[in-house]
Amino acid sequence: MLNAKVLLLNQNYEPLTVVTARKAIVLEFAEKVDVVERRDWWVHSQHLRYPVPSIVRLRRFIHIPYKRVELTRRNILRRDGYRCQYCNSTKGPFTIDHVVPKTRGGSDTWENLVCACVECNSRKGNRTPEQANLRIAKQPRRPSHLFFIQHFIGIQEEGWKPYLFMN
Repeated sequence: MLNAKVLLLNQNYEPLTVVTARKAIVLEFAEKVDVVERRDWWVHSQHLRYPVPSIVRLRRFIHIPYKRVELTRRNILRRDGYRCQYCNSTKGPFTIDHVVPKTRGGSDTWENLVCACVECNSRKGNRTPEQANLRIAKQPRRPSHLFFIQHFIGIQEEGWKPYLFMN
């Protein structure tokens, strides 16, 4: 119960991250956050009965530099929903393909890497998608920090959706 996920918002209600219920309760007792929404669960101590928060908001605004989602194989697969960007297949195994091959000046960037099934990646080879007569289902781009919270961490409760701009 104390390991349940709690959405942490900045003072302006901007989503920052997800913390454990234990951390959220400690922050509340330290008067650093206000509880926006609570769960129906309770934590008990010898003398207290305390509701477990679902969403907390910092009392003071903190400036956080633009958070970047790390460029990793796993994050590319997650961004593309474990779906081949050429044939739309969800059957693995999957590889990471350079849209513009490295030998033709392509780089290791969010905008040049896509999820591809082994068959499509072999078919494309060392060519661009146009040269291999393939189409990219969705133009690759860098995911935002908000996208990371929405899709990678996952929505723990329906009450989080308005704060993650999902309504």
